[in-house]
Amino acid sequence: MKRTFVKTSNVNAFITAMSRLQKREEGIPGMALVYGEPGVGKTRTALWWGLQNDGVFVRTKKLMTGRWLLEEIVAELGEAPMRKTSDLWRQAVEQLFERPRALFIDEADYLAHDAKIIETLRDLYDTTGSPLVLIGMDQADKKLMRFKHLYDRFSEIVRFHPLTEEDVRIIAENMCETKLHNDAISYIHSQANRFRRVVVWMYRAEAVAKVNSLKEVTRAHLDGKRQ
Repeated sequence: MKRTFVKTSNVNAFITAMSRLQKREEGIPGMALVYGEPGVGKTRTALWWGLQNDGVFVRTKKLMTGRWLLEEIVAELGEAPMRKTSDLWRQAVEQLFERPRALFIDEADYLAHDAKIIETLRDLYDTTGSPLVLIGMDQADKKLMRFKHLYDRFSEIVRFHPLTEEDVRIIAENMCETKLHNDAISYIHSQANRFRRVVVWMYRAEAVAKVNSLKEVTRAHLDGKRQ
């Protein structure tokens, strides 16, 4: 498999939303919500974009408190976290003022149970103005909707959908090191529509091609009807 980042339809929607977020006019909120089922590429896309655009990525944990979250944010911003919560807040604000960057909070669903943490994130955005992107699972929009002051600040909401057949084709063309027949593309899409599972099928196709010295892999090769 080739190690490369593939721009699927979900990725293109994400890039468009981030571009609007960065170029927004005065008065337009600078927060975004990205959500969708597991395995559709949300985290991978955010990490890729962050590397290209000096973003800051923080993955939350189920037991995370507000203080713990601030420590993680400060550490990702490049400073050694201080002991007091007030000092952590000051560190985060100063770093984002000094060097404005998009802040990504992954697995934001974990924070929905604690209004204080949600309000802390809102306060951090309100104070610094740096773009804030929350990433969550398929029901994240419904979980966060009850925090009206937060939800009203989402100027961009991007739902990552299961991959289309064209997405699978693009992934194959860019990542798979063996040629796939059109019926193989269709078959893989019928079996998997999430990035992780599609990649597994690509590995399988490469293995079949290698064992059988094939120049092109068809559906028949993949479903076991032909060797």
